[in-house]
Amino acid sequence: MRDSPVSGLALARAFYTDAVAPLVRAPHAACLLGEGSEVLGFDTERSRDHEWGPRVQIFVASEHIDGVRERMRELPPRFNGLDTAWFSLATGTVAHHVEVTTLSDWTVAALGIDPRDAMDAATWLGLSQQRLLQVTAGEVFHDEAGELTRIRARLSWYPDDVWAWTMCSGWHLIGKAESMRGRCIETGDVLGERLLTARLCRLIMELAFLQERRYWPYEKWFGAAFRELNVAAELGPLLRQALAATDPAATAALRAALQLLGHRHNVLGLGAPVEPSYGPFEVGINDAVRPYETINAGDYVRSLREVIAANDLRHFALVGSIDQLTHGDDALVNYTDWPARLTREYRDAM
Repeated sequence: MRDSPVSGLALARAFYTDAVAPLVRAPHAACLLGEGSEVLGFDTERSRDHEWGPRVQIFVASEHIDGVRERMRELPPRFNGLDTAWFSLATGTVAHHVEVTTLSDWTVAALGIDPRDAMDAATWLGLSQQRLLQVTAGEVFHDEAGELTRIRARLSWYPDDVWAWTMCSGWHLIGKAESMRGRCIETGDVLGERLLTARLCRLIMELAFLQERRYWPYEKWFGAAFRELNVAAELGPLLRQALAATDPAATAALRAALQLLGHRHNVLGLGAPVEPSYGPFEVGINDAVRPYETINAGDYVRSLREVIAANDLRHFALVGSIDQLTHGDDALVNYTDWPARLTREYRDAM
């Protein structure tokens, strides 16, 4: 898809340079951010069926908004063979898609917070990675004051404490899922085993994103974004084998995938090195030990916890960030107050 002749980012760049920039005539930043497959670089011909065309955001000081909006009336009716005025879902009308506003208003609307304010761990954990991508992906075409660039840099990845804690949660969730899968195999629950195999593959992919310091998008583009990770060429075939095979081949593929992530943990240098190993599952109650083998996920949790400086986060229950906890779709991310609610819950619980 990255090699597709259709590129909304290239269209936006040319649209800004050739048609929009001459009309702005005020200090500004220009970009293509926000929602849309083209912001992630995943648009194809299919993307043209809605909310696709010449569009950009222009950020100016509040006193320049009216003047710049007025001058946008001078946009040509067509650009590169495409209409510059097309249906707007936001307004329900046909209009041009040059969004003129302040940087502050746009970022608060996009994130639900002002990223220039102090951001504690709870704020980060309540921010969906899809939302963060809507600000940090895309492209900036012009940034006179540099403020947009600074905001994008600040949001480009989690603070180290939050990063370590999300990986702690990832390993914890993997450990739980792997042990339950073993129990399903033991009881002959084929459907349950298949569901947990798929869940483990998802959790493995999430941890791969975290290890490479890359935000993951929502489900439609999750697999496409995974293919761009450095580890994908080695990890992807193992996951496909786990999903396609039955036991013992599926278990062997999952084990190889988890061992790969274990070795990559050590390359990160974040926390003490841990040699990946397999052994009988320790229940943790009454010294119970079950025969199905699981990776030493708890050792990775302990290693990562040791590097978390903030005491409240270090000892916080490993429920995961909003993405690990909910796997919510774009409705939750962009159209509800649940992210803000979860942020408050995280903060109150720490």
